Amino acid sequence: MGKLKVSTTNLQDVKIIEPAIFGDQRGFFTETYSDRDFKEAGINFDFIQDNQSLSSQAGVLRGLHFQRGKAAQTKLIRVVTGAVLDLIVDVRKGSPTYKKWEGYIISASNHRQLLVPKGFAHGFVTLTNDVNFLYKCDNYYNAEADGGFSFKTPELGIKWPIDFDQAITSEKDAKQPTFTEFEKNNPFVYGEI
Repeated sequence: MGKLKVSTTNLQDVKIIEPAIFGDQRGFFTETYSDRDFKEAGINFDFIQDNQSLSSQAGVLRGLHFQRGKAAQTKLIRVVTGAVLDLIVDVRKGSPTYKKWEGYIISASNHRQLLVPKGFAHGFVTLTNDVNFLYKCDNYYNAEADGGFSFKTPELGIKWPIDFDQAITSEKDAKQPTFTEFEKNNPFVYGEI
């Protein structure tokens, strides 16, 4: 039915996907995922797990997370209610965009999806109340392979649109190591994930 608009970003292998939206006085219809259309657009992943989170307030900050080694995941992210600033960091040693980060507004109103490849740390901050955040993964979650580093990491110059004292976050995320501490044991080598 619909075709996708796929845009590259400044981060290697990261893509923004905009599905066709068909609207009228009743609202709209869209195909949020079609394996055929994605493969025709050069996005060839076998997504095997869907995840959803609800953040009830603006200012919820989650991240920065990833899965290590063979449990690494490519993610296809979208938001069905509300809006987020979605932020990713390339943690693949040897990648041309290693240590680079970008943020993208993903919202119910812009219908954008973000393709986050293996080897990227991922997080987001909610810009509205009642954010329903959905993402597909091409690998199952593995608690033993869970990794991350602090969203406060000064070394990367990440600019979040929130005062950290006001952020609503988990105890786990608040205690993550800095990027420098994480980098000493970085498991990702570009092209070998």
